[in-house]
Amino acid sequence: MSATGYALNRFLAAAKPSATYKVMDRVAARRASGAAVISLSAGEPDFDTPAHICDAAIAAIRGGHTRYTQVAGLRALREAIAAKFQRENGLDVDWRDTLVCNGGKQVIFNALAATLNEGDEVIVPAPYWVSYPEIVQLCGGKSVIVPCGVESGFKLTANALQAAITPRTRWLILNSPSNPTGTVYSRAELRELAQVLLAHPQVLVLSDDIYEHLIFDGLEFSTLAQVEPRLRERVLTMNGVSKAYAMTGWRIGFGTGPRWLIDAMEKLQGQQTSGASTISQHAALAALTGPQDFIARSREQFQRRRDLVVEQLNAAPGLRCEAPQGAFYAFASCAGLIGKTTKAGTHLGDDEAVVNALLDEAGVATVHGSAFGLGPYIRIAYALDDASLLQACAAIQNFCQVLKA
Repeated sequence: MSATGYALNRFLAAAKPSATYKVMDRVAARRASGAAVISLSAGEPDFDTPAHICDAAIAAIRGGHTRYTQVAGLRALREAIAAKFQRENGLDVDWRDTLVCNGGKQVIFNALAATLNEGDEVIVPAPYWVSYPEIVQLCGGKSVIVPCGVESGFKLTANALQAAITPRTRWLILNSPSNPTGTVYSRAELRELAQVLLAHPQVLVLSDDIYEHLIFDGLEFSTLAQVEPRLRERVLTMNGVSKAYAMTGWRIGFGTGPRWLIDAMEKLQGQQTSGASTISQHAALAALTGPQDFIARSREQFQRRRDLVVEQLNAAPGLRCEAPQGAFYAFASCAGLIGKTTKAGTHLGDDEAVVNALLDEAGVATVHGSAFGLGPYIRIAYALDDASLLQACAAIQNFCQVLKA
């Protein structure tokens, strides 16, 4: 029962609030009270949306494009999405095989809500994005969490996948590059997973490629349906404009997959939110069809920031951070801090205590790794300017240096 005495939906009652948004709420509260906080918690680029994309949105408003669109999105945008999948991912996609949603999260929710029945299982490699298990829970499914530690590069192996599959398995969720670790699956690693999946035709795959364009050190991006075309009719490949084009607040995600699944997701969305913002769709169309030089520039900046942050974190006593291959997160082990006491007398019993103390005593907001299914770690989003990153890292180093055993 809720505090008012009314019963909540039992799937909602069992779900947890987003850990990242809880940290963001704490940051907002501390700033409102006058405290200085550097936030390394938000998963969004700090760059402005490119001017030509903003101009397209303004032109859409002035041109009267302010009414509803089809539930699945503007045809011109869906054609641009199909062309993107063909051009960048080698997928033979017709525009009718695409769906435009209100952000990437809705793509995931639509897919799982349209296909899961109570008790169906979804394999979720850990560390995972915090919303995956909660969306599964809200849709009546059961998350099968597969721990993927640093010894496997935070990646799901073929043997681990095989061991996790049961007759109730309905989905596997793959995220590359990964939030929170920045891990990138190679073509060879995806091929090994594909060999397992080919033997289990009941298993669908959600390939979350939202960080596709943020890959470092010249690594190649591959996606599962591209690597193994025989899985094409079982893979939902999702993406969006939020990370690649600094458009998080525009709320446009999209996906492609088998027609039956896209149709089911459209049916659900038609009774839920209907189509995404018309103005945002026009902006997304400009993003996908306009100049692409912003992507390379932002990737270069993020790689440089990665190098800076990893070096600084490894200089902090008790922290250990591997260099991520993509996205804009560093996933640092804080095992060396557990059991110690802060200058203010706070005992660090786990990674959540570390994160809370960093915010309260050092003025730096991060997110605890256990919220992503693997502790003791802290996730640091390096989507800030160099000066702020250096200031935050200096505060973290000082925090670690004065801990007492």
